Amino acid sequence: MPLNRIERILRNMIASAAGLSILAILATIVANLTGVNTREGLWLTITVLPFIGLTIAFLLMIVFAIISIVRRRRLARDSS
Repeated sequence: MPLNRIERILRNMIASAAGLSILAILATIVANLTGVNTREGLWLTITVLPFIGLTIAFLLMIVFAIISIVRRRRLARDSS
């Protein structure tokens, strides 16, 4: 069953938010291992980004699940 446009957009938004958050986590780990001060400047933003990005990705996953369930119920109702 192909995804509709909203589901494709949500899927890409989830992947982008989660992917960017994972990259920020990895960058923070590497920065801490190399001795960079991650408590100021741009590094502070990179350090905080996973908290926001992963929360947004989780909320978008809930929205995606609800939209998918509603669409499948409509398809099942219309086909019967």
